[in-house]
Amino acid sequence: MDRRNATSTSAGILRPEQFARYASLTRVACDPALEPWVENTWHLRWDLPAGTQFVSQTLPHPACTLSVELGHPRAGLPDDRVVVTGVVTRRFDVTLARSGWVLGVKFRPGGLAALAGIDVAGLTDRVVPAAGILPDAVVAGMRLLTDTDEPGAAAAKADRALLGMGDDVRDRSYDVVLRLIDDMLGDRSIVRVSQLEERHGLSTRQIQRLFSRYVGTTPKWVLGRYRMHDVVTALDDGYDGSLADLAAAYGWYDQAHFARDFTALVGVPPSSYRDRG
Repeated sequence: MDRRNATSTSAGILRPEQFARYASLTRVACDPALEPWVENTWHLRWDLPAGTQFVSQTLPHPACTLSVELGHPRAGLPDDRVVVTGVVTRRFDVTLARSGWVLGVKFRPGGLAALAGIDVAGLTDRVVPAAGILPDAVVAGMRLLTDTDEPGAAAAKADRALLGMGDDVRDRSYDVVLRLIDDMLGDRSIVRVSQLEERHGLSTRQIQRLFSRYVGTTPKWVLGRYRMHDVVTALDDGYDGSLADLAAAYGWYDQAHFARDFTALVGVPPSSYRDRG
């Protein structure tokens, strides 16, 4: 697999039109030398009047993030503002208030584990200081970012902090993870992990171990999130057919099960989401 291929869906922030009224989000491509491990860098800024709040809701992706978060802190953020966020297994809600500035490096699934040589299973659903996970020089470089940096300049600083980490990384297991992810994203007919086992000649246990160490969650969870992202994207793009047909197309043959999964992740039933606004 060409590691420069996208390893993430286009699904992301829910209610993007409302979000854009409260905050500015910019995604920046990383330095080519970092592309084997990094999906992109994103820059978020907001400045709200006193007493105004907005709850940003984001669909979870199977990716770890290195970020610098300045300004009004989000709940659960440690005192150290250079943090690593492991894979979040539920909808990611953040209340935006007052003013804030965030620069995030979004790793590919397994990218942080491969680049840093760590097992990320213990990071799932956690936000922890980057110190102790990444080299001191990387953390020091991230501390150079300020809330006056524009997206391009901030991304360049983050790139410089990370450059060199991958010089000696030769991780064949990570290559396997990327090939599995490539199939999950590229072939919408894959709706069961058993299909990946047959295609790649791997056992259930082998795939589970790879995803636990490199991604921090199960292959079934990752596949389910990608297919749910497909569903949300289809609805955002104006799908007006049968919800039962849409569910079946992405692996749900029980519409009640589909409705429960959708509601648990998105917060409203699929019919309400489609009819919003």
